[in-house]
Amino acid sequence: MRSTEEVAPDPVDARLAARLAELRAERGWSLGELAQRSGISRSTLSRAERAEISPTAALLNRLCHVYGRTMSRLLSEVEVEPALLVPAAEQPVWEDRASGFVRRSVSPPHAGLRGELVEGRLAAGADIGYDRPPVAGLEQHIWVLEGALDVMAQDVEHRLGAGDCLRLRVWGPTRFRCAGAEEVRYVLAVVLP
Repeated sequence: MRSTEEVAPDPVDARLAARLAELRAERGWSLGELAQRSGISRSTLSRAERAEISPTAALLNRLCHVYGRTMSRLLSEVEVEPALLVPAAEQPVWEDRASGFVRRSVSPPHAGLRGELVEGRLAAGADIGYDRPPVAGLEQHIWVLEGALDVMAQDVEHRLGAGDCLRLRVWGPTRFRCAGAEEVRYVLAVVLP
């Protein structure tokens, strides 16, 4: 039974839900088949495709892996045609409220370009784990602007402070954790292999 006080989904979440449903339909997959491929329950997938839930970063990462695209590329597909100049006021911002992660697409994916820039912010104590990269061998450059960030990649933990930059290719699980008492703000440069 639906509540009469339900709030309409966020417009970005609604467009994201529609795109997720399109991607599955383009492949001719049932919810059950997508559930097997992604490791996400059918009910969660169904609710995400109907914009009944706002997907977490970890859930989107799993779906991006199955669909062979980066999270930025997926999020850019729900925005208007990307422009060459991206004014700060028009940079798409997405928030994973459950984990305390805010993601600003500073330089969203664009046809013909392999790189993109993302500003990430993690609240104090926030910890996000990804079980696999969205695209195997994805190149990442993580530059911390403020605060401290622990990054676990290839079973090695890296502690980054303000000004530090970690460069790597991502093949397996990764984890990002705000290592300080204050929010951490960083730039993530993503380059497709």
